[in-house]
Amino acid sequence: MNPSDQGSVHPGRPETIKAVPVRHPGRWVGAAVVAVLAAMLIHALITNSQFQWDVVGKYLFDSSIMHGLGVTLELTFLSMAIGIAGGVTLAIMRLSPNPVLSSTAWFYIWVFRGTPVLVQLLFWNFLGSLWANISIGIPFGPAFWSEPTNQAIPLFVAALLGLGLNEAAYMAEIVRGGIQSVPLGQTEAAHALGMSQFKTMRRIILPQAMRVIIPPTGNETISMLKTTSLVSAISLEELLRAGQNIYSRTFQTIPLLLVVSIWYLLMTSILTVGQYYVERHYARGANRALPPTPLQRLRRLFAGKPVPSAKNDVVPGIEGGGHV
Repeated sequence: MNPSDQGSVHPGRPETIKAVPVRHPGRWVGAAVVAVLAAMLIHALITNSQFQWDVVGKYLFDSSIMHGLGVTLELTFLSMAIGIAGGVTLAIMRLSPNPVLSSTAWFYIWVFRGTPVLVQLLFWNFLGSLWANISIGIPFGPAFWSEPTNQAIPLFVAALLGLGLNEAAYMAEIVRGGIQSVPLGQTEAAHALGMSQFKTMRRIILPQAMRVIIPPTGNETISMLKTTSLVSAISLEELLRAGQNIYSRTFQTIPLLLVVSIWYLLMTSILTVGQYYVERHYARGANRALPPTPLQRLRRLFAGKPVPSAKNDVVPGIEGGGHV
């Protein structure tokens, strides 16, 4: 056979394989079903006059709603601060070789995780029925300071104690799991270098444990934002209570609930984005290359470049964890 008769086939080489893409009809059917359901939902939201979107727009930035929003955010971040500080302390106590410290931490976690947070909120709100006054002084001796319980623990403080102390029990288990994820050899090496237990925990263990601690902590923060709605049971005016106070006067229940839901969705979306970037920051030491951010994915998509789908795929130009 003459070389000219062989066409483009080279001697000793197999013919080029013509790969046929695998068909996925189920994906297209599923996408069509989702699209139809989404269109039905949008149609219902637009055409159903009972949603009263004009009323939603009227009260979206109402002064009462804005005040309740501020109380909700304040409760969220202060409660999480108490929860994180208490959780770290309890986790260290739980892992302590001292049986008194470990038993005390276990008992605290058992009580606060074993009872509903709403019950704890009500308990703190009615603490004055158990002790009329709160005093500070010598144990079993004279008191240096005393004040009525209902004045020392107003509604906001009761809500803060109920949410924060409950969150500390959950954060203790999250922190404990993060600490135990660090290999024991790290602690032994630090002690061999002469580091104290406290210094080892602060400079060696906790920084490495953050990669495990951060994701559930972000979830707890988002959950706390929504859990603050329970303080409406003790008549503290946060976001939900503000909406309830308005619709109890106007009888426009659904529009006010939509107003509250819109603000909750906005705040949780912001927290979700923040959680993504915090997790990405602490993943630097674990991944060879960080995954692209959503903005980087959009830029590559509009530029006609391939966008990786795997978690650890390397994207040219952002190796080593470049960020936007």
